[in-house]
Amino acid sequence: MATRATVHAHAAPQGFIRKYIFSLDHKVIGIQYIFLALTAVWVGMFLSLLMRIHLYWPNAVLPLIGEIKPETYTALLTMHGTIMVFFVLTTAPQGGFGNYFLPIQIGAPDMAFPVLNMLSFWTTFVAFVVMIAAFFVQGGAPLHGWTGYPPLSAVQSAGPGEGLGADLWITSIAIFCIASLMGALNFLTTTLDMRAKGMTMMRMPLTVWSWFITAMLGLLAFGVLLSAGILLLLDRNLGTSFYVPLVVVNGVQMGHKGGSPLLWQHLFWFFGHPEVYIAILPGMGVTSQILSTFSRKPIFGYRAMVYAMLTIGFFGFMVWGHHMFMSGMSPYSAFAFSILTMCIGVPSAIKTFNWLGTMMKGRIRFTTPMLYAIGFVSLFVSGGLSGPFLAQPVLDIQLHDTYFVVGHFHLIMGVAAIFGMFAATYYWVPKMFGRMMNEFWGRVHFFITLIGTYAIFMPMHYLGMAGGTRRYSSYLEVGYLTKLMPLHEFMTYAAIITIAAQFIFVINLFSSIFKGPKASDNPWEATTLEWTTATPPPHDNFNGMTPVVHNGPYEYGVPGAPKDYVMQTDTPVTVAGAH
Repeated sequence: MATRATVHAHAAPQGFIRKYIFSLDHKVIGIQYIFLALTAVWVGMFLSLLMRIHLYWPNAVLPLIGEIKPETYTALLTMHGTIMVFFVLTTAPQGGFGNYFLPIQIGAPDMAFPVLNMLSFWTTFVAFVVMIAAFFVQGGAPLHGWTGYPPLSAVQSAGPGEGLGADLWITSIAIFCIASLMGALNFLTTTLDMRAKGMTMMRMPLTVWSWFITAMLGLLAFGVLLSAGILLLLDRNLGTSFYVPLVVVNGVQMGHKGGSPLLWQHLFWFFGHPEVYIAILPGMGVTSQILSTFSRKPIFGYRAMVYAMLTIGFFGFMVWGHHMFMSGMSPYSAFAFSILTMCIGVPSAIKTFNWLGTMMKGRIRFTTPMLYAIGFVSLFVSGGLSGPFLAQPVLDIQLHDTYFVVGHFHLIMGVAAIFGMFAATYYWVPKMFGRMMNEFWGRVHFFITLIGTYAIFMPMHYLGMAGGTRRYSSYLEVGYLTKLMPLHEFMTYAAIITIAAQFIFVINLFSSIFKGPKASDNPWEATTLEWTTATPPPHDNFNGMTPVVHNGPYEYGVPGAPKDYVMQTDTPVTVAGAH
């Protein structure tokens, strides 16, 4: 009978194109995803910088860009949010690091479906190209916000950018959904079917659990968004009325009637709230891995962490209505969504206390990955504390259209997830490329970025409580908003400094890949399977040998062990005198 390794094996690549471009190797595909996300994050950051410059200097004429008009500002806002959510927060943690390390961490030679894996990356790439193309068509990029609410997004004559630009935007998201569905099927099958001998589900690293649960969310959520996007394209181009009621635009009655804009909101947020966890769960997994490794302690409450992530995934689908308290929802429905939203804080709190328990009394090594993991916990807690306020309909109605919400979701979803990516990069680049990253510049980058992100997003909460409205392109027309401009000035300068600091990361990354000190096979003295193989890993990950797992993923400080850690493949340690 053929072994699983031979069933799923594919020949070593020959030639540049098969090796580096249309590769079937999950490691090459993971690196492709990471560099795609790195490109997207610079585009997204540049758009956010233009928005901040416009908010503080609304009449500035910028080189190559010119004057930013109100409609240009809303187009920047739309594209910034869309690119960051889909092509950075979804692409890098799952498609990038997940693709590279999930098979190695479970002892598999590759993903279950290598060809599907390659197709999922190139489909994501096509989606990104289509999204960027929206900037260059007549009318420019759409201005309906990253949530694409109809009827603004469903009527082509609703404004500049709502013609071909909006069609490209919806098409790009639909293509992205198809890519994500292919990726999710691959992750689920690989995790369930290709684990090495001895790798039970409860011996999987928490990173693998996080990618596995994220894939479950993706499989259930992206199909809904794909369907919603197709219906929106039909409304825009074929005259259907799924989302468009009888409406007058610019004095002209549209040829639609009977549609419901709230249907789009229900479908979008049924995807949109699980998307928050699709972005943050991989960061939770990486943080758990790194905190245990550099505290030199087993993860505190491993099973509780697994069940907490599963609970977060389950409740993620139950709470979409809290994005719609402003929509005239029944108070009874609002109450139910409010209660469920508060419930999701329980597993999140369990994870946070377990992270703190892991570090408590540990022999902590303050490496750059460890600093970023601690930064992740800090941002997750800071951003999470404002969540219960927005879970109360009576408060959310007051705060919903203010910067309070912007500060909340940037801290907990945006920047926390990106800190998880930074932690993963500094932790795994030695294994991926065989070179260590520079610790000094890593720490400089960490402290500037941490202080900078708090300086940008914490004031947004105060701005929101003072009534500072979001999505407005200028604050100079209304008296009470003008008084809030000093906060905008502070946030703008903080954003400029923080974005400039990301050049430190990029230079550190690329100089380390080519010229960094050579890394050993296990530079962090970690225990999971990726550190048992060569650096960088060979084509089939383990040189034709399938590892056999004897231990859990976080065996640190084991009594009787010759070192302070026991690898998953080591023979189990027997403590003298134990029965």
